[in-house]
Amino acid sequence: MAPRSNTPSTRALLDVFHPARRRSSCANPNPHQYRLTNASLPLRNVSTAVPQHSEMEVDNGERPRWAFTPPAMAAPVRSRLPTREAPWKVNDDPKKLDSFYVQFLGPGGDSILTDETKWLAVTHKSFDHGRRGFNDRLSYLGKRIVELQMSLALLASSTRDVFKVAKDPHGRTPFQHPATEGIEVLNGGARAHLLHHSRISEMSQRYGLQDVVRWNPRKPESLHASGFEMVLTQAVFAIAGAVALERGGGEANRIVQERIILPLGLRSQILEHSQEELVE
Repeated sequence: MAPRSNTPSTRALLDVFHPARRRSSCANPNPHQYRLTNASLPLRNVSTAVPQHSEMEVDNGERPRWAFTPPAMAAPVRSRLPTREAPWKVNDDPKKLDSFYVQFLGPGGDSILTDETKWLAVTHKSFDHGRRGFNDRLSYLGKRIVELQMSLALLASSTRDVFKVAKDPHGRTPFQHPATEGIEVLNGGARAHLLHHSRISEMSQRYGLQDVVRWNPRKPESLHASGFEMVLTQAVFAIAGAVALERGGGEANRIVQERIILPLGLRSQILEHSQEELVE
């Protein structure tokens, strides 16, 4: 193989056919030419005027959040074919809702919660696909409050006379102390028996909750199969949770004791359930 020629003519020929490197258009040959100084920067003027309330007010003509589906959350095309069944009708009258809260929470119950919270507490996630909000989180908090107050009510209302009928087969004497009097009532599922969804839903219907709760049953011809009792129970718990968030735990405990636990017939139910446990 012949050695590569390194003559001036050869190098000139290679330079002609060698592609030239493109220079970036943003390359600055003199980087110090366009350096900005603090003196050349414009100063921003800060306004010291007091904001007017009219600038921050929302137009009262707008519909509230609970009254309509946000346009951004509605699909442009239906994913399901329309059915021949008539849509399930729910309450949309604020006066009817306020009347329920007066019956359930007592005089002035319509002013305990804000308008948005009152609708949110009685809205199930099946209504409008949950696009207007639903009461799952409020129900979770309210259920904890109701269970705690029911446990305290069981301890305060129970008596050891019911449990003295059962004798130890080995003749043993259990430890006794005033602080543990009647604690056996918490054993055996007494609280779950009293707070069963069938009992709470029956109690809530006496207040008229079934007329204002917003949900969409799976089977309109069979509300029981669609979980009607669970929907009402969840709404009751949600109202208790909403009161705790907006009015405090003291107000929530009072409402739970007076409007939920006492209407369930706590004292008589304790004795009946305890006698059933002893017979079994």
